[in-house]
Amino acid sequence: MKWPAQRLATGSKKSFGMFDEAAKLEASGVDLIHLEFGRPHADTPAHIKEATKAALDAGIVHYGEFKGTLSFRQALARKLTDFNKLDYGVDEILVTNGLTHGSFAAFMAAIDPGDEVILLDPYYPQHIAKTELAGGKVVVASLDKANGYSIDKAAIAAKITPATRMIVLINPANPTGRVYSREELQHVADLAIAHDLLVLSDEVYEYITYGGAEHVSIASLPGMRERTITCFAFTKAYSMDGWRIGYLTADAALMPAIQRIAVTDVTHVNVFVQEGARAAVEGPQEPMLAMVEADRRKRDIVVQALNQMPGVTCAEPQGTIYAFPDITGTGRSSQELATAILNEAHVVVESGSFYGPGGEGHLRVCFGSESEARIAEAMERMARFFNGL
Repeated sequence: MKWPAQRLATGSKKSFGMFDEAAKLEASGVDLIHLEFGRPHADTPAHIKEATKAALDAGIVHYGEFKGTLSFRQALARKLTDFNKLDYGVDEILVTNGLTHGSFAAFMAAIDPGDEVILLDPYYPQHIAKTELAGGKVVVASLDKANGYSIDKAAIAAKITPATRMIVLINPANPTGRVYSREELQHVADLAIAHDLLVLSDEVYEYITYGGAEHVSIASLPGMRERTITCFAFTKAYSMDGWRIGYLTADAALMPAIQRIAVTDVTHVNVFVQEGARAAVEGPQEPMLAMVEADRRKRDIVVQALNQMPGVTCAEPQGTIYAFPDITGTGRSSQELATAILNEAHVVVESGSFYGPGGEGHLRVCFGSESEARIAEAMERMARFFNGL
């Protein structure tokens, strides 16, 4: 019997990085502080939970609309106009089971066998498997490390071939913590328009910016609405990672193919969870803003502590919940150091090389995944480790 399908037998294997290594140690009873998880620490705000409970009590438990409930999509359309400066109708919005589901549907709808997809290095590893499952080929274009991992137009242009179909963008950026400027995004837009390419924009960290950094949706730039698929989620800012709720936007000409994939995959998203997510959009934003402020405080603790450790320098992230310290001064590789920190300091951080060749010489440290007290303890443990090198 032939098993499995060839696309699974030959594609890249999914990895959870240091999480897998940490699980083995934690099973033996070791107290680990998890700074590898890209998840929020806070509980979901109470008004979101209450709206979901009320929906259950009201009998909102049956099949819903394929694209998502109309009232939810109407709320999302208003949010997109107000915050993202994007004008989309309700039929150009698709509710998804988190951003991962949305981006997978976009890849499957857009990519034919042999099509090339450009990822910006350091990249988010999940996009490799999605590209390959659709039959595409990943091509890596380096960000400008010397300029804080800014977008390098020439580096992207050099990777474009007749087979190029899509450029993938994460803004604010995981793992680097960059919030791309309007000028940087215009570089991507210019290339996409000149070469008639699609752009997939992952904007899950849209609300998590610091110090006046402005989040700009690339679809808002001239000529980009009709060629951009933008994916959003409630995961990070509203602390709803386990809820698995997100949405994407695309021009009316693109949406039928994307919806065909999503409907074939899941039919539609849980209806009462959509009521909770609608409360997140329409309800008070103070709980979300308070969580972002808590992330800022933890960011400051982490950046200050890392910059005092021998062989480590850390730029201040403009957004996301990640610091991306440079550890080249230690003389050790990213993976070697991440493994040593796990085993000796009992702090779990991710190797920068997990995010591609451009991440080598760095670690990714998630300051959003633990309480402020545990973050401070993690920095004390790591300081002892680095001082002992």
